Amino acid sequence: MGKLTHFGRDRRARMVDVSGKAVTVRAAQASARVLMRPATVKAVRDMETPKGDPLETARIAGIMAAKSAAGLIPLCHPLIIEHVDVRVSLEDFGVAIESEVKVTGKTGAEMEALTAASVAALVVYDMCKAVDRGMVIEGVRLEEKSGGRSGKWRRKA
Repeated sequence: MGKLTHFGRDRRARMVDVSGKAVTVRAAQASARVLMRPATVKAVRDMETPKGDPLETARIAGIMAAKSAAGLIPLCHPLIIEHVDVRVSLEDFGVAIESEVKVTGKTGAEMEALTAASVAALVVYDMCKAVDRGMVIEGVRLEEKSGGRSGKWRRKA
């Protein structure tokens, strides 16, 4: 395991100094799932959820969330997001969410991609909770990242 970079010698939390790092194209993909009852999947498919379309609302919320990661995560650097894509699909188990974020900068886009997937999942829950309070958000995870000193990383199948 590597050195903890968000703690100084005095053991106080700190934002990592990226001033000496190279500017590179960086990208990250993340995913999440919302498990729901078959009746809830049917309600979403038939557009019968009381708050409207949870899939499109979650997609837009995920895009907005990626742009807000630095305001939510205390030691996260603010980034100029150059691309965000959030894909939300209805599956037999519930909703699958995939996010992709690209930046050109000195630090990666992993937190932005994870924030996008997480918030999209929360929005699905919020918009469907009148139908199913027992939904489960699971599997929020980084799938792949590229760029920077550590290069490319991909989750093994």
